[in-house]
Amino acid sequence: MKEILNELIGHRSLDKSTAKQVLVDIATGRNNASQISAFMTVYMMRAITIEELEGFRDAMLELCIPVKTDLPAIDVCGTGGDGKSTFNISTLSSFVVAAAGQPVAKHGNYGVSSVSGSSNVMEYFGYHFSNDQQRLKPELDRANILFMHAPLFHPAMKNVAPIRKELGVKTFFNMLGPMVNPAFPPFQLVGVFSLELARLYGYLYQQSNKEYVILHDLNGYDEISLTGPFKIYSRLGEDQFEPADLGLPAVNSSDIRGGDTVKESAEIFMKILEGNGTSAQNAVVAANAGMALFCAKKLPDLKRASGSRKISWHLELPWKLLEN
Repeated sequence: MKEILNELIGHRSLDKSTAKQVLVDIATGRNNASQISAFMTVYMMRAITIEELEGFRDAMLELCIPVKTDLPAIDVCGTGGDGKSTFNISTLSSFVVAAAGQPVAKHGNYGVSSVSGSSNVMEYFGYHFSNDQQRLKPELDRANILFMHAPLFHPAMKNVAPIRKELGVKTFFNMLGPMVNPAFPPFQLVGVFSLELARLYGYLYQQSNKEYVILHDLNGYDEISLTGPFKIYSRLGEDQFEPADLGLPAVNSSDIRGGDTVKESAEIFMKILEGNGTSAQNAVVAANAGMALFCAKKLPDLKRASGSRKISWHLELPWKLLEN
C-alpha cells in the first residue's frame, strides 16, 4: 500500500488492474486502518478516473457473495453523499415499485454522511439482515422485494465500514455501492451526487448489458427532488427535465427533509408508505418510482409530447399506490 499511496500522492492515477488489486488487498485484510483511511482520503481530494472506478467495481463484484434469482429485478438506489438530509426517498420508491409488480433487489447500507440510510430504517423496523440465499429468495417471491445489507455481501465494505463511519463523509465507496449489487439485477435506477459521476456511470453502464437510468438533480440531490431541473442518462441518451415535465409541482427543499434521528426518519417513512404523506412527499416518491418503472419498461417510452415539454408517460400507478 505504501507504494500505491506514493503514486497517488504524486498525482498519478491507477490503471484498472492495479485498482482492482488494491480493493482485493483491502477485502482480504492486508492493509491496516491508517492505510485504508489514507487511501480513501486521496479520492476526497481529487476525482476518480474511469479505470480506477472500473477496477474497484470489478474487484467487489468478483469477491461478493452473489444472490441468484431468475426474476428480472431492478435496484433503486442513490450513491448518497449529497448532504441534503432528505427522507428515505429511494427506499420508499423501492417499495412502491415492488407493489406495482416490478421485482426489486435493493442493495443498501447504513447512512454515513446522513442520519438514516436504507439499512438504518430497515433495521429500525425489525428487519434482520442476512446473506442466506434460502431466506432471501422466498422473500423476493413473497413480497416482490428483497433487501441486501451491503457489508454482509462485500468483504471490502465490511473492513472499511468502521473507518467510513468515523470519517463521516462521502468516499469513493459511495460511488461504488450502486454498481456492485450482488443480485446482478438487469435493471438499475441510480441517483448520483454530481454530473461528473453521472458521466462516469454512463460510460461504464454503456459497456454493460444493463438497462439503466442515471439521475442527477441539478440542485445537488442524488434523486429527483422536484426542487428544480434534473438530468437523466440512459441508453436513449442524455436529457434535462423540470418537475412540470412530469406533470408534478415544484417543491421546496424543506418539504422533503428527513428526520434528525433514525426514529424520526422511520416515522416519516411509515407515514408516507401508509398513504398519509404530504403532497410534496408523495410527488417525490411517485417521480422516482415512476422513473424506475420506466427503466424496467413498465411505463411507456420517455418521450416529449409534440409541441410541449410534458413527458408523454404518466405516473398514475405510483400515485394510486401512494394514495391507497
